[in-house]
Amino acid sequence: MKPRDSVFPSTDAIVAYIRAHPGEVGTKEIARAFGLKNADRAELKRILRELADRGTISKRGKKVAETAALPATVIADITSRDADGELIATPAEWDEVENSEPPKIRIHMPRHARPGAIAGVGDRALLRVERTDDTEGPAYRGRIIKVIDHAKSRVLGVFRALPDGGGRLVPVDKKQAGRELNIAASDSHGARDGDLVAVDIVRSRGFGLASGRVKERFGSVASEKAISLIAIHAHDIPQAFSKEALREAEEAKPATLKGREDWRDMALVTIDPPDAKDHDDAVHAESDSDPNNKGGFIVHVAIADVAFYVRPGSALDRDALIRGNSVYFPDRVVPMLPERISNDLCSLVPGEPRGALAVRMVIAPDGRKRSHSFHRVLMRSAAKLNYAQAQAAVDGKVDDVTGPLLSPILEPLYAAYAAVKRARDARDPLDLDIPERKILLKKDGTVDRVIVPERLDAHRLIEEFMILANVAAAEMLEKKALPLIYRVHDEPSLEKVHALQEFLRTLDLPFAKGGPLRPSLFNRVLANVQGADYEALVNEVILRSQAQAEYSAENYGHFGLNLRRYAHFTSPIRRYADLIVHRALIRGLGLGEGALPEGATPDELSEVAAQISVTERRAMKAERETADRLIAHHLADRVGATFQGRISGVTRAGLFVKLDDTGADGLVPIRTLGTEYFNYDEARHALVGSRSGAMHRLGDVVDVRLVEAAPVAGALRFELLGAAETAPRDRRRGVPKAARGQKQAAKVKRETGRKTDKKRAGKAKKGKSWKR
Repeated sequence: MKPRDSVFPSTDAIVAYIRAHPGEVGTKEIARAFGLKNADRAELKRILRELADRGTISKRGKKVAETAALPATVIADITSRDADGELIATPAEWDEVENSEPPKIRIHMPRHARPGAIAGVGDRALLRVERTDDTEGPAYRGRIIKVIDHAKSRVLGVFRALPDGGGRLVPVDKKQAGRELNIAASDSHGARDGDLVAVDIVRSRGFGLASGRVKERFGSVASEKAISLIAIHAHDIPQAFSKEALREAEEAKPATLKGREDWRDMALVTIDPPDAKDHDDAVHAESDSDPNNKGGFIVHVAIADVAFYVRPGSALDRDALIRGNSVYFPDRVVPMLPERISNDLCSLVPGEPRGALAVRMVIAPDGRKRSHSFHRVLMRSAAKLNYAQAQAAVDGKVDDVTGPLLSPILEPLYAAYAAVKRARDARDPLDLDIPERKILLKKDGTVDRVIVPERLDAHRLIEEFMILANVAAAEMLEKKALPLIYRVHDEPSLEKVHALQEFLRTLDLPFAKGGPLRPSLFNRVLANVQGADYEALVNEVILRSQAQAEYSAENYGHFGLNLRRYAHFTSPIRRYADLIVHRALIRGLGLGEGALPEGATPDELSEVAAQISVTERRAMKAERETADRLIAHHLADRVGATFQGRISGVTRAGLFVKLDDTGADGLVPIRTLGTEYFNYDEARHALVGSRSGAMHRLGDVVDVRLVEAAPVAGALRFELLGAAETAPRDRRRGVPKAARGQKQAAKVKRETGRKTDKKRAGKAKKGKSWKR
């Protein structure tokens, strides 16, 4: 745009320009586009700060972009009030742009609000939101549907006794590390040294420690068996079921043949991990005898009929919705439903008749699903297998259980999977290779070892059959025009794609800019780096560029799976979303009791989807924190030992290193890296030495020494051993590029009398113009 001597641009014009150039412009580019002089740039910076504060735009380094849109229903934390006294909130979960500020929401409070919709600062609430056109205030306005959690003045931590009978609280939250509370003897509530306790803050002081009063004791955390208790209580994960729910579970009667098809003679089998306590899905496959589908298969997937026992509006249903999902720790499971339901009536154990909701799918020889139908059945599992056992049998190592099953059951299953895999490969979903570690415990609850379970065809078989069943459920409900909860995964934001392009450019890896975004674009990059030293690095960075999957009553597809419609149907024992889909199928197909109520609306399901998306992320965070704490306990007596690992995160605070043998993450503070100053290079995901150009980069293999372990917080601190990687060298001169740019900058200044930066000077040396 040609510079002009016009009036200062309006805020709307600035936002429109940013919207047209997502993630590509900063203060310099905007000033140049509107012909602003140096004197005007201070005002421009002020406007950009205000837009960022209101959540209209987000900042990533020196670049800005319009903030990604929020869904119509969102769970948000109320953080403050504005100058007019209006409540201001931000979304509880925000991962659209790494390190960006979440958008702000001004909450409209009606004069006569319902009791459940009255909120204050510190509360968490379910909101209905819409974007505003107001450039002078928050980017969104919202109204409260209901308050989920009220503000907390309670801190969870470990009680450390003092000689006077009182003690101090060591908070379990990493963010509160170092902020201990003083607890008087009269306020200790009988707590003993090492007890996990909940403490109400009594008062804060300008100097010294704040005071607290113990309100609840949860037992000692000296044993690693109690480590998961920390996450359970820190995240308010409900453990106890209501008396009404337990009574309903105990009074439930097993399903009978009434209103069901008899599938008891079909040889369905369950294939699960060896330590699985419930078995809610069973599979069967056979060749299709239809001459019009020669070489095709019929695949049956039967899922435990949870909807038969957990009726809408019941106590069991209310408890399940509050939980949203089961939570899995190395030493325990916090189930969504009582054991009478999950481990008994709805567990597809061999030889026992069990109610199920099943789908029959006709598969073409190329693996594509030709048709499907849903059935409410009574089934009887023929066998309970684990993944390794099933795989070993197909590979020629049968045992007493799998020997009789190989020819009639397992071989048809694998033949059908071979066909389905062809369709899967043609669909080309996102194919990231991120190993998943599993913590194995000893009998006393201490860590035995950490393993990476081998990915077998048995895993992939079950995974692909479940995906087919989930797609069939979504298609059937859309056909019946019934509301449902989708499992959705948005494509990466433009800003994340731009950041990924910048990173791949540093490795001389191409990434297509034009055309629609498809998983195949990422897969090509992954294929290019297979076997390379930086394969793990590229996998990690591509993973970080992706959005997070969630639940929604509005369908925008599943990017990672490359599917237009997808819903969770296959695990109603442990996921509330699946239970909703079961109820909708029962209603739409007239399959009897336990159907979704006729009055259920998309708006109501949207509220449920928002709530269970948050409980899912709560569970993921609790599981991750528990693993961190277990590993920190495991390594606490190995301070001073050396380990090998990879740099798993790069921030301005330092480097995060993931150890190879345990998968534990720890911090190497930036102040310990050496005598020179290290700059954070966001595009390269690296810390770069200001003098030497030496680089610590995401994915680098490093040796570290364990300096400190804080088991309660799950935190480790490392010291880096050895020197950083030197910067890439110029083939012609053999000097680091950073140094070459520095020397060329000095030369440009001598010859022209003008200053330039190292980057432009380096381009000038290559014959490129450093003027624009």
